[in-house]
Amino acid sequence: MRGPSHPVTRKSGKALALLPLAAAGAWIAWSHLGLNRAGPLPPALPGRRSTLRTRAGRVNLYAADAQGGRPLLLIHSVNAAANAYEVKPLYEHYRGHRPVYALELPGFGLSERADRIYTPRLMTDAILDAASEIAGRHGGVTLDAIALSLPCAYLARAALERPDLFSTLGLISPTGFDARLSGHGPADTNRGKPLARGLAAFPLWGRPLFDALVSRPSMRFFLEKTWGSREIDEGLLAYDQLSARQPGAEHAPFSFLSGYLFPDDTTRVYEALRLPVFMVHGARGDFVDYRYVGEVAGRPNWTILRLPTGAFPHFENRAAVTNAYDAFLAAHPQQNQPTASIR
Repeated sequence: MRGPSHPVTRKSGKALALLPLAAAGAWIAWSHLGLNRAGPLPPALPGRRSTLRTRAGRVNLYAADAQGGRPLLLIHSVNAAANAYEVKPLYEHYRGHRPVYALELPGFGLSERADRIYTPRLMTDAILDAASEIAGRHGGVTLDAIALSLPCAYLARAALERPDLFSTLGLISPTGFDARLSGHGPADTNRGKPLARGLAAFPLWGRPLFDALVSRPSMRFFLEKTWGSREIDEGLLAYDQLSARQPGAEHAPFSFLSGYLFPDDTTRVYEALRLPVFMVHGARGDFVDYRYVGEVAGRPNWTILRLPTGAFPHFENRAAVTNAYDAFLAAHPQQNQPTASIR
């Protein structure tokens, strides 16, 4: 028969039970009052910067446009700390050969980070307005455009709505060919969960939750999953840390975490594309499910490349990506050449 527990033992047990709550409270207080925020975010890329006023708000656009030729628009991925540094290898490679631009989507990088719900519609409008601005700067020429991961779906929708703006599309590790995020849902819908966003963005714990998500160990963990290796790009990690500490950095990721940025009709959008499409993806890491790529793989307008890399192959093997992309472009020669110089 077990005797009565000792008072000290009972008190110790209660104290231990309260430790997680105390730790959470301490982290919330530290996040709100003591955690250092970064200073102004330095540019992720060289070249000129301009702020475009779009239907989606103010967005940041990098430009290296001293060269002639058909413009190339680059679009980063969407994650907790996304920004234009993610396209840096491609931007630096092409800036000496052709006009190249890099757009930072609403809620990320040096673009406006308003407290609102971010949706595929918002992102698509930003891409369309940026593409229209770039085309106008080059006398009405059509663009080549490359997007990473989830924004591949936004770019594809933009091309369906305004095919006159685009000459070719490039999709790097596109979301939407996997079992979880493919879809033939109603047009222009998303998977947003209001309750999930409300809980994540609750003022008391919202920013502390985000700060934990973008801590250096956490971000390294997620980048290693993206790479499928511990050999990540340290410059990207460092810049992500600066970007994630900016005021309002949590707002767009809260929409991402609660499903609002995931279209429900991605597969339908990809299947509707008629422009030439270049697609490349890796074979390593957590983003290698392309089980439904066969729906488009046999089509004459699709060129698909699989590399022994993670989900950011342009960081790991830039030459393989750019050589294949250049061969793809050579097979789809330039049309609608510029008729005027850059404004």
